[in-house]
Amino acid sequence: MGSIAVCPGSFDPITYGHLDIIKRGAKVFEQVNVVVLNNSSKNPLFTVEERIRLIEEVTRDLPNVKVDSFQGLLMDYARSVKASAVIRGLRAVSDFEYEMQITSMNRVLNDEVETFFIMTNNQYSFLSSSIVKEVAKYNGDISELVPDTVEKALKAKFQ
Repeated sequence: MGSIAVCPGSFDPITYGHLDIIKRGAKVFEQVNVVVLNNSSKNPLFTVEERIRLIEEVTRDLPNVKVDSFQGLLMDYARSVKASAVIRGLRAVSDFEYEMQITSMNRVLNDEVETFFIMTNNQYSFLSSSIVKEVAKYNGDISELVPDTVEKALKAKFQ
């Protein structure tokens, strides 16, 4: 049986922390669909299309990673691609409570999809897209936080 996992997020922009989770998930599952969700409660810097392009560029060396987008419920997307799992990254204990609520709701919506939590690498435990954008906005060094392609895209946005 083929195993498809979904790795959802806003990825605005993708960081080394996200890539860490994606790469580790790609070692476990036959296919990982990185899904850019259009979160209506957030005001993104990059369009969905720009985020997809950036993710495709930084994951091109991962043959079992597919990049997609979706608007709506994650469990509807998971069902549509026949995914058996969701991959979520955890940075700190504070992430766990929120993720537990989401996972519990997802189980109500579709109890056939399991959620796998991957603890982020310690060097990325503080990292978020919001922090990266804030540092980039003021010309701070983000070279250790995001791939070159993403760094260039951020600099272009803030020029």
